Amino acid sequence: MQRCLLENLNWLTIQHAKASPTPPRFLKSSSCAVKRFFATSLNGGSLSDSLQLYSSLIQQCIGTKSITDIARIQSHALKRGFHQILVNKLVDAYLKCGRVGYARKVFDEVPHRHIVAWNSMIASYIRNGRSEEAIELYLRMVPDGVLPDEFTFSSVFKAFSDLGLVREGRRAHGQSVILGLGVSNVFVGSALVDMYAKFGKMRDARLVSDQVVGKDVVLYTALIVGYSHHGEDGESLQVFKDMTRKGIDANEYTLSSILVCCGNLKNVDTGKLIHGLIIKTGLDSAVTSQTSLLTMYSRCGLVGDSLMVFEQLNDPNLVTWTSVIAGLVQNGREEIALMKFRQMLRSSVTPNSFTLSSVLRACSSLAMLEQGKQIHAIVMKFGLDIDKYVGAALIDFYGKCGSTEMARSVFDGFLEADLVSMNSMIYGYAQNGFGHEALQLFNRMKDLGLEPNNVTWLGALSACNSAGLLEEGCHIFSSARKDGNAELAKDQYACMVDLLGRAGKLKVAEMLINEANISDVVIWRTLLSACRIHGDVEMARRVMNRVIDLTPEDGGSHVLMSNLYASTGNWSEVIEMKSTMREMRLKKNPAMSWVDVEREIHTFMAGDWSHPNFRDINEKLEELIEKVKELGYVPDTRFVLQHLGEEKKMRSLYYHSEKLAVAFALWRSTNKNITIRVLKNLRICGDCHTWMKLVSKIVGRDIIARDAKRFHHFRNGLCSCGDYW
Repeated sequence: MQRCLLENLNWLTIQHAKASPTPPRFLKSSSCAVKRFFATSLNGGSLSDSLQLYSSLIQQCIGTKSITDIARIQSHALKRGFHQILVNKLVDAYLKCGRVGYARKVFDEVPHRHIVAWNSMIASYIRNGRSEEAIELYLRMVPDGVLPDEFTFSSVFKAFSDLGLVREGRRAHGQSVILGLGVSNVFVGSALVDMYAKFGKMRDARLVSDQVVGKDVVLYTALIVGYSHHGEDGESLQVFKDMTRKGIDANEYTLSSILVCCGNLKNVDTGKLIHGLIIKTGLDSAVTSQTSLLTMYSRCGLVGDSLMVFEQLNDPNLVTWTSVIAGLVQNGREEIALMKFRQMLRSSVTPNSFTLSSVLRACSSLAMLEQGKQIHAIVMKFGLDIDKYVGAALIDFYGKCGSTEMARSVFDGFLEADLVSMNSMIYGYAQNGFGHEALQLFNRMKDLGLEPNNVTWLGALSACNSAGLLEEGCHIFSSARKDGNAELAKDQYACMVDLLGRAGKLKVAEMLINEANISDVVIWRTLLSACRIHGDVEMARRVMNRVIDLTPEDGGSHVLMSNLYASTGNWSEVIEMKSTMREMRLKKNPAMSWVDVEREIHTFMAGDWSHPNFRDINEKLEELIEKVKELGYVPDTRFVLQHLGEEKKMRSLYYHSEKLAVAFALWRSTNKNITIRVLKNLRICGDCHTWMKLVSKIVGRDIIARDAKRFHHFRNGLCSCGDYW
């Protein structure tokens, strides 16, 4: 290429020095595009033919990405006086080779630039994330005597939206209107809609859209995406319907965006119609459409359909793998998600921060500490430990596995703590019962220049709740209400109601709910749970009426009320409540516990004898019960909410799911250095709590139990909760 280029440049020089009736021999067989140059006038060659040869050579250099050869052509053109004429092609060549700096140098050396060169430079700056320089160049155009055209505006509007410059964007919009490009040009109109949508100004985006004549699919798609990004998915669907009514065919990106809306709205019927349209238009092989499709099915809870779409893909990319894994985790299919992650690694697809965050959530949901540690190693391998979202996921994972020491180690490894990692660490301490440590971090935030958000306030209140710090919790709640930036929602109020209720301040909690004027069944159910703890039947009935007014079919509240009646010995009310539940087809979730032993998850249900090793488990359980009785353990039959004889109540307590899980772990694993980790879907009962404290003492093993409310760290006969939970 280099030899050929030099020969052609030499030939070009000779042509301008003298007439030459015949070209050099090499031109007759050269693969370079110079043969047409020979067909010039015999008195030195025409300007157009010379430019044509220069253009041909520049194109060949672009194909080979040869910066050196482009520079030689530039130098040669400068000597021959063609530099001014070739500026557009030289700028374009450098830009296509990724050398924006070289292109800008050529651009600045020429006093009179064509609009094409201006547009090329502006567009390239934006593509390379240099929007400020793009805007600076745009602002120089009019002073230099060049009026922006539709291509200028379509590029620069994106630069304004990237930087969030609303006022400057509006000013550019005004300039486009003055130049007659505001609504007459659909190209500019689409860029304007996109800009206003990214500003969050959907009213302005819609006004622009309504004024554009001859709307196309690009404009409609920009409007659809804008509405969806701002939580107005219903409006997105309406725009899509308007588009189809006008006979405009949707493209791959339109359909993908609409599928996102269907997923957000849980509108599976419309989603299936779009699925049919994708097949009809032949876009079912497009990865973008298929990724959006499987995500839609996942968000609608149709995991089987989502996996079916995924399996039809021949070569899923990183985004697709991440989408299917995240969807499985969101739908509680964590084990399948981990299996898909292993398949992804075997397919030589490198995970990113989003993939690893989803996989860590799967491990935390199952309290799979060892598997999560392996994911942590992968995070380190790919250098993603500095990513704040992966770091927060790691903190959350270790916190939900009861390993606050490792969570704090990850947190301390950050060069600079941010709000995301701080919130994760505070919540990690809170759910493990380390309220004082959580509040120490919370109080450090102002020193670090971090302002608490709603997640922070919730974490701090949860810390007070888990440790029974009533006075501190009231102070934090009061501070949050006074904070002008805080917008306390039902979660924060529910946490405060729980704190007050468990402290026996039932009337204060009820007053707080009425004062907040939040019609939410979760808050009232929280107060009902407090009534259950303190045996306040009168208030419970009043609260239950409020729950029924809001959600008559709320199964959790009916179960709480039934348990309250049972704990107070009111069996006739229990029978009536259970009869009501049967009529309403409400079911109580069975108590279940999981334990991870030697990287295998084992599941147990209360009174379940189906485990293949049940005889060994039962033998170990009987042994443990006899030993804890020697330490003073007496089965607390108050926690048996069935109308049984005392002996049957005691036997019923022995076979609670968490006791079976602990007995199995102790039978299977004799290594005292390994902590037993149990996960339960419901709250641990008081009898099992006492039993596990004593078991930890007689076997000399740490036991960590995570229930629906919090963690319990049992060691040497004591629990981290201080018997407050």
